[in-house]
Amino acid sequence: MAQKPRGRPKAFNDKTDQNTVQALDRALFLLEHLAQSPGRTLSDLAEETGQAVATTFRALQTLQGHGMVEVEEPGQLWHIGAGAFRIGTAFLRRTKVVERARQPMDALMRETGETANLGVEVRGEVLFLAQVETNEAIRAFFPPGTKGPMHSSGIGKALLAWYPEDRARDIIARQGLQKFTTLTLTSDSALLRDLARTRERGFAIDDQERAEGMRCIAAPIFNAYGEPVAGLSVSGPAFRVGLSDATRIGALVRAAADRVTEATGGTRP
Repeated sequence: MAQKPRGRPKAFNDKTDQNTVQALDRALFLLEHLAQSPGRTLSDLAEETGQAVATTFRALQTLQGHGMVEVEEPGQLWHIGAGAFRIGTAFLRRTKVVERARQPMDALMRETGETANLGVEVRGEVLFLAQVETNEAIRAFFPPGTKGPMHSSGIGKALLAWYPEDRARDIIARQGLQKFTTLTLTSDSALLRDLARTRERGFAIDDQERAEGMRCIAAPIFNAYGEPVAGLSVSGPAFRVGLSDATRIGALVRAAADRVTEATGGTRP
């Protein structure tokens, strides 16, 4: 009796066009674009993704049938649907970090008066998983699902600082060091020096490197092997989060990250 095939097909590692489903690829690209630019019309989406209007419409209709997108009347504006949210939350259930970080993040927001954030690295970028917002009118805002570059992010630099150097260099080489403000670190040597200082003090500082007028202080969360798997941060306007406050806030962020490390069975190296 022939054994039923299990696991991955032989072509699993073959990423050529013949082993991808083009219609699915186009639909997922459309879904990702819509997540970043909600409230778009059919013609907008077709133009922005470089797809024919008819192709875009068929993809939207298919995604709508699964609850992945929704259309808003009047105006026929398309948005991400509840189905995408349900699938997205499955990612969060893979780890205990989000659940275990909630209480330390609440405490961190109250202690500092600023917004607390939780993020991980996904394919060389920071993916924000959770946020506890301050009640201040002017505040940082990184809704869950937001992505950002690692070299100009507090959480990104906190992770890079504790990655093996070859892994950090690989991410830097692949992602590049885009300049966002006059303070963005845009050379390998400058960033690597900053990462060394980050390890020495125990926390990273984003000093208006992603957005002028905003600072972020972050520390890594470790797994059972002492590897950085997530980052915790506090973000706020520079007029409230001064560099003179970095040591005090950094100690609070470091302590909160260590509590999450301990709560998830991790070990700080």
